[in-house]
Amino acid sequence: MTSSIVNGSRGRNALCYLTKLAQAVLILAITLLGLIAVTFVIGGVVPIDPVLAIVGDRASPAIYARVRQELGLDLPLIEQFWSYLKKVVTGDFGNSVLTTNPVMADIANAFPATFELATLGTLLGVLLGIPLGVLAAVRRGSFIDHLVRLVGLAGYSIPVFWLGLMSLFLFYAKLGWVGGPGRIDLTYSYLYTPVTNIVLLDTAIQGQWDAFHDAVSHIILPACLLGYYSLAYISRMTRSFMLNELAQEYVIAARVKGLSEIRVIWRHALRNAAVPMVTVVALSYANLLEGSVLTETVFAWPGLGQYITNSLQNADMNAVLGGTIVIGTVFVLLNLASDLLYRLLDSRTR
Repeated sequence: MTSSIVNGSRGRNALCYLTKLAQAVLILAITLLGLIAVTFVIGGVVPIDPVLAIVGDRASPAIYARVRQELGLDLPLIEQFWSYLKKVVTGDFGNSVLTTNPVMADIANAFPATFELATLGTLLGVLLGIPLGVLAAVRRGSFIDHLVRLVGLAGYSIPVFWLGLMSLFLFYAKLGWVGGPGRIDLTYSYLYTPVTNIVLLDTAIQGQWDAFHDAVSHIILPACLLGYYSLAYISRMTRSFMLNELAQEYVIAARVKGLSEIRVIWRHALRNAAVPMVTVVALSYANLLEGSVLTETVFAWPGLGQYITNSLQNADMNAVLGGTIVIGTVFVLLNLASDLLYRLLDSRTR
């Protein structure tokens, strides 16, 4: 009797998990379909003629009409979208007008640079932003609290391009503490073989430490810049979550029991605040992956943001749409991963 009840309970739990998984997959598919549709529509209303970008403005009407037909732009909009959707599902974004390469190949070459930069920026934001947010919440109303909030406010207010230019002027042009624009000097770029296209990883694995140190000197400034903006967001949210947790009854009970203040703050309050912080960190990471366009432009960083910017300036809509869809997909997947991790960490959401 007991065994049948247990087996029935397990069967219901398994069915429940499968149902939730199917719902998550369905929501993900609908979200990605909506992303592709919105991107396609925006690409259609942008006042840029992809045919002129290919043939030039001096081409004859016959050549213009032939290229327009080859691109399928003479078809009804719904047929154009269906054709585009079938290609996107297979990873075919067409060829880039600017590089003549498949857009997916260009994205595969550019994305690791953005990934490397955004990852280091997020790590800096987490390692510094969480302790500062906790300290500001514990010392609420003190000088430290006001200072942390001021630093966060400045991170939201100062334009990234201005701060990047000033940083280059001071630390590179004047002091010479860091490398200049780009990922690595041309002298060191031939000392290693690109495998993952993540320069720090490739140079370290192959033991090219001179090239590694040069790559570090180039990435440290843009990574610190992105890390500062990530720190501003994470510290503010950490402070908010910690203030909420420190006002809970379990914190008062822990203090009444005689637990040390360090244990109450770092082991109990921060542990509960860490659950919603997962979503905050994931959103911050996604924002750096999609929002580093200006940083990559200022520092001549050959990432996905600069690739999309150059493509847009040259009316290369295949590359613009492909890059936008890839960034949007990464954003959606990071949100989904944070939701799943949130459920694993907090049993109440299950």
